[in-house]
Amino acid sequence: MVLMTGCASSSKQASFGETVDDSVITTKVKAAFVEDKTVSALNISVETFKGTVQLSGFANTAEESAKAVNLARNVKGVKAVKNDIRLK
Repeated sequence: MVLMTGCASSSKQASFGETVDDSVITTKVKAAFVEDKTVSALNISVETFKGTVQLSGFANTAEESAKAVNLARNVKGVKAVKNDIRLK
């Protein structure tokens, strides 16, 4: 019982499995940014927690920001996208 409780997730802490899944999602979103030449992978940061992707950083245009959100939403496993990207 103690082991199961230790692996359970809470609203503020992810389980080990969720952490691994979140890392995979983050990597896939970043890879999508690198593949798409309209999104600056260097200027936009990606963090994932329990399937929710948070984008932050700077975009040159509103279109770049929207494209980053769309790319992130299309990654398998993404439950939601929070857009904190600011325009330069």
